[in-house]
Parts: sequence; structure tokens; C-alpha cells
Amino acid sequence: MEPADRSTIWPYDERGEPRRFYYSRADHPAAAAAEAALGELEGGDALVYASGMGAATNVLLTFARPGTRVALAEGCYYGTSRLLGLLARWGVELVEYDQTGEPPPDADIVWVESPANPILTVPDWEALRAHPGLVVCDATIATPVYLRALDEGADVVLHSATKYLTGSHDALLGATVTRDQEKSALLRELRTNAGIVAAPDAAAALVHGLDTLDARMARHTESASELARRLEAHPGVSTVRYPGFSGVISFDVEDARAVETATTLIVNATSLGGARSTMESRHRWEGDRIPPGLLRLSVGLEDVDALWDDLAHALVHTAQGLNL
Repeated sequence: MEPADRSTIWPYDERGEPRRFYYSRADHPAAAAAEAALGELEGGDALVYASGMGAATNVLLTFARPGTRVALAEGCYYGTSRLLGLLARWGVELVEYDQTGEPPPDADIVWVESPANPILTVPDWEALRAHPGLVVCDATIATPVYLRALDEGADVVLHSATKYLTGSHDALLGATVTRDQEKSALLRELRTNAGIVAAPDAAAALVHGLDTLDARMARHTESASELARRLEAHPGVSTVRYPGFSGVISFDVEDARAVETATTLIVNATSLGGARSTMESRHRWEGDRIPPGLLRLSVGLEDVDALWDDLAHALVHTAQGLNL
């Protein structure tokens, strides 16, 4: 991978006028390349940010006002609900709803996640297309390989590009994509003035990651599908959630902490979407909004049998606790 241009300034033209790149907070070559590549995959205008939560914050501050009502899908990424809770002091109202079993309630913004992290439900797109509000879809786990949410009716697609889009746990950045020029302009204006553009090295990592996205997602899906099947047959596992694509599985055990600390190949760490498998209990972060025994497993690119051997060894702790 060629080194990114890390300059923060570029000379004006011969007339003393700014060129496209003049100050990196507004735009820079690595960001432009990343946005072009992701925009082509999603079929829209992409913008990159310093993190996935930076992208989410930009969307909310761009389109919400005091009194705005946001309908958030239950089971969405915990950070999103926390962010919306913090914005309550500015008069943003949050209501959660079941994205699989009921139409979205009356709201100015409907925020869904496909699939939701870590419950792994997917939204009812027919109901979303009929809703008059702004539809925002976090497609971090699906990626454009498995979901082009703009085609399904979303107005704004959001990614934590830290995850699958870069794929190596080595770059922190987020992204949004729209097909509405006015919305894109509003998002860019706030991003520039808030100073949350992605750093050059992170943007370059996204370009590099997108080159292998199709192949990586196929491998993640193949391995996760097999591990989900084996987990469903294991006596120490009570519930397995897997949407049938991508690399995230969540499953419930009697003692999540015992299992997550017993693996050796699978790293006991947060985040998801990397070449290296990670697993953690989510109750430590999310509390009673999810089952206390839920483990989120992000299946990496390792050999699937080696991953199963590691999981099976760790699950012995649960089996022993249940006297199986």
C-alpha cells in the first residue's frame, strides 16, 4: 500500500484561489480516494469520518433539531442508543421499536441496523419504505457485499468502517453514503466545521481493505455459517443468532465470562470484522438490554476447524457447569 499524503495544507492556484485540496480538515486526497471507492460500491456519495460514532454524530447533528423524534431499532449497537440518550439534553427524543415485528412508530428519523449488533435482527424494508421520516441504516455488519441499503429505501447508509470495510483492526474511521445531493452537502458542511474527517492513513487503509472485501466476506460467511451450525448442536449453548451472512454470531451460554476467557486462538477483545477472530460478553457494556450470557463472536479468516477446536475447548467450562 502506497503511503498516504499526510499534508495538512496545499498551495492555492496561480490566481490565489484554493484548489480542491487546500486544508485537510475540509478534504484530502486519501479521503477523496476512499469516498470514491466506497461510493461506487454503495451507488451513492460517500463521506468518511474519524470513527463510526463520528459518522453517527454527524448524521444526528445534521438532521435532528430540538423536538426531533428518533425511532431506534431495538438491539442496535449500544453506542448509538447511548449517543441518542446524551442528545436528550438538547431535546432529541428517543423511542425504541422492534424492527422485525412492527411498523416504525411516528418519528422524524427512523434508525435501523441490518443486522443489529449483537441481536442480529434485520429490518422490515417494506415498512421502512412506507415511512415518511428520514431512514438511516447502519449496515456495518452486512457491508455493501450483502446489503445496498440505498436500494432498499434508506436515505442514509452508515458504516463503522473500522470493521469489515478495512478488515484488519488497524484503522479507526466511519462513513456515510447518500444519493441526495442536498443531504450530502449538509453532511459535508457539518463534518468540515466539526473537524471529524478521517485521517489520511485510515482513509488509505479503507481503500486497501475494499480491494479484498468480496473475498474476505465470502470467507467470513462460510466459516461463520459452519460455526453457527456446530454451536446450535452443542449442549452448552442455549440460543444461537446468525442472519445467514457475514461473520458475526451471537450465542448464549451459562457462564459467558468463563467461556470468553478460555479461548486461545480467538482473542477476548471488543470490536468485530477483522481477519483475527474476537469474542466478548456484551453484558459488561450493555447491561439488561441483552441476555447476561450472550457472547458476540466475530469470525475471522482462520481455519474453521481450528476455530471450532478453540470454541469447543472453551465451552467445556459451560458444559461442566451444567453437569453435561
